[in-house]
Amino acid sequence: MREAAAAEKLPADGVAIPAHVAIIMDGNGRWAAARGLPRIAGHRAGAQAVRRTIEAAIRQNVGWLTLYAFSSENWRRPLPEVIDLTGLLRHYVRSEVAELHESGVRMRFIGDRSRFDADLQADLRAAERKTEGNTKLNLIVALSYGSRAEIAAAARRLAEEARAGRLDPASITEDNFGGGLDTIGIPDPDLILRTSGEQRLSNFLLWQGAYAELLFLDVLWPDFGQAHFAEALAEFARRERRFGARPG
Repeated sequence: MREAAAAEKLPADGVAIPAHVAIIMDGNGRWAAARGLPRIAGHRAGAQAVRRTIEAAIRQNVGWLTLYAFSSENWRRPLPEVIDLTGLLRHYVRSEVAELHESGVRMRFIGDRSRFDADLQADLRAAERKTEGNTKLNLIVALSYGSRAEIAAAARRLAEEARAGRLDPASITEDNFGGGLDTIGIPDPDLILRTSGEQRLSNFLLWQGAYAELLFLDVLWPDFGQAHFAEALAEFARRERRFGARPG
């Protein structure tokens, strides 16, 4: 989906700004543990970091922001923590959507939302409908998301089309394969950053992030703020992106 990304933007000062920033929000549990607090306190503090990051993205003229909020692997966590996480998610969607709408933010959700209860699924649909006309920032929230499962599902859809005789396997390309992913119509990320010092992608946007710049920050997610976001953009601007081509 590179054609949709418009690569990076070049403002008046000539500094490259990523069109799409994706963030693996990591470190809530460690933040809480360091303070002798329950893990849910870290998740609540992380929700405040989400608000700061959205504000920073709007201020920095980033058009697309994807947040890895709940992975498919998170379902394996202890049941009380899963209940706390989904409850916090429900509260966030219900309490923040009006303000996000007023700020011109369009919300979309990727991942297997069928695993959430019917009320939460309805809240997600309502948030998408309410904000679908907004253009200030495209906010993508990855929920119950796993990139391998997403890729496997896209492959199954193409296999079913081929078995039904509606698709010639020889005609399968990167573009029509990508069209079967959750992120259809969403530009590939230019920058993927992860907080907490961990240096792995953890099953996040594996296909879409093929040419993304990767950045790993030592800050725990609840401490992430506008200065860290600006630091990430500055680092992105210092890098030379060639997409496999030889240096000029």
